[in-house]
Amino acid sequence: MSTMNSVSIDIPEEELTEINNAIATLKTKLSPYLIAITPSERQAVPKMSDGTIPFVEKAMDYAREDAQFLPPYTDLDEVHKDWNAVKHLVPMLRDIQQLESNLNDTVMVAGSEAYLGALSYYNSVKYASKLNVADAKIIYEDLKQRFQKSRTSGEAEG
Repeated sequence: MSTMNSVSIDIPEEELTEINNAIATLKTKLSPYLIAITPSERQAVPKMSDGTIPFVEKAMDYAREDAQFLPPYTDLDEVHKDWNAVKHLVPMLRDIQQLESNLNDTVMVAGSEAYLGALSYYNSVKYASKLNVADAKIIYEDLKQRFQKSRTSGEAEG
């Protein structure tokens, strides 16, 4: 089995500490301004997309210039606060989404390579166990549990 080593990373402890501190700072600084919604709320809320942005900007301009059509239940100052939140948070969201995507890909490939390395070792131990090589059987017996199917509820244990 040939393995390709696409990821070879050894992040120094000092850098890991700085990265974790930066993440903690982001969480601390942003959390007072962020909310969480349920999946059903997420599904029900009208969503603004790239195509909706010009409409929102234009409607807010009109509402500022010609407020006679502004419904009394619409607080234009709050609409502007929401709009400003979107303008400031969207660039952060995009940067974090790119970072999350690259982080996810890196973890997936590194995990795959580690798993393939472990499988390679396992297969070698399995073969050595069949040849009765000292110490191989106990390692094989321990590792093979990962691949054993769970017992059905009707089977007796023993």
